[in-house]
Amino acid sequence: MISDVYFPRVNGVSTSINTYRSDLLALGHECTLVTPSYPGFDGATDDTSIVRLPAMQVPRDPEDRLFKFGEIDRWAARLRPEDVDVVHVQTPFAAHYAGIKIARRLGVPVVESYHTYFEHYLQHYVPVLPAFVTRSLARRFTVSQCAQVQAIISPSRQMADALRAYGVQTPIDVLPTGLPAYCYRAGNGARFRAAHGIGQHRPVALFVGRVAHEKNIDFLLHMLSDLRQRIPDVLLIVAGEGPAEAHLKKLATDLGLNLNILFIGYMDRQTTLLDCYRAADTFVFASRTETQGLVLIEALAQGTPVVSTAVMGTADVMAQVSGGVVVRENVEEFATAVARVMRDAELRAQLSAKARIDAERWSSRSFAERLVRLYGKVVDAEPDFRTTAVTP
Repeated sequence: MISDVYFPRVNGVSTSINTYRSDLLALGHECTLVTPSYPGFDGATDDTSIVRLPAMQVPRDPEDRLFKFGEIDRWAARLRPEDVDVVHVQTPFAAHYAGIKIARRLGVPVVESYHTYFEHYLQHYVPVLPAFVTRSLARRFTVSQCAQVQAIISPSRQMADALRAYGVQTPIDVLPTGLPAYCYRAGNGARFRAAHGIGQHRPVALFVGRVAHEKNIDFLLHMLSDLRQRIPDVLLIVAGEGPAEAHLKKLATDLGLNLNILFIGYMDRQTTLLDCYRAADTFVFASRTETQGLVLIEALAQGTPVVSTAVMGTADVMAQVSGGVVVRENVEEFATAVARVMRDAELRAQLSAKARIDAERWSSRSFAERLVRLYGKVVDAEPDFRTTAVTP
């Protein structure tokens, strides 16, 4: 596997890679991950099959790193064809082109996961260009890259449909990221509330995820403003970090929500984050760009009822669950749904019980087994994958 991002950078891609790698290794397969080094991170928590290569900072983006192609080339030069069965590219930046180059030299197939809905993503990060231009660029970029690999993995049916609508001809397998076993351990909500001075009976809504513009957290704050009129002591916890944090804190102040919102940053996924999920009365989500929406499933596993819009990958998740409520992206409608779940203890208990049942079908081990079968399929499809090198 090769990826432009991995822990300590916290996002859905890092989580997906870690989950699949852990299960592949547990199933007895060898899986080397090539990823950038990060300043201040010594790799002490890495296993021996993680390769950290020197990387540069991405301009105007202190969270991310940019591979140095020379470093990848020097590391990859030692690989022999018998060492590798398949290259799995996890991100479409330098990792894509490096992965293609490595695979073609070794004569092995390439599988690529399409984690990010770039059509909407680029609108927030290249604001100088009109939306129709960024949409066109994202689609052409995507079609070009997908044509260079033997198989595409989409985390949701909706994302797969979007890729086909772009004109992608490469075979697409819908393969979500599942939940590792620790996600099913019951968190301690009372402990979390006590640690953060939150009253035992205070109504709590929760958002977990990267605090980025494409997550549509602005909408949740406007929804909170409406919800506060119905439930004055309601608290929204925003668990995560990212480039939109300063903007959202200012918006919270402008809306007079400082007593009703708590920005809490990242938490340990195996301990305090489980407690945080369990402490909430409802999990709220309104992102328009999710290719899956893994945090929805994490919330369900803790028995936390979900109130969410259903767009792209979240539509795929919400169509399969009964422990949540689907609403439109409408402030009043969303706030009404959250207030109903918070006020009705019986309804909340019913949704909570159903949520845990919903989450059981998302065990990560079964998805890893499906991934192994996909690898085998592309390996057996052709005897030789060597073609002319591709450059960025």
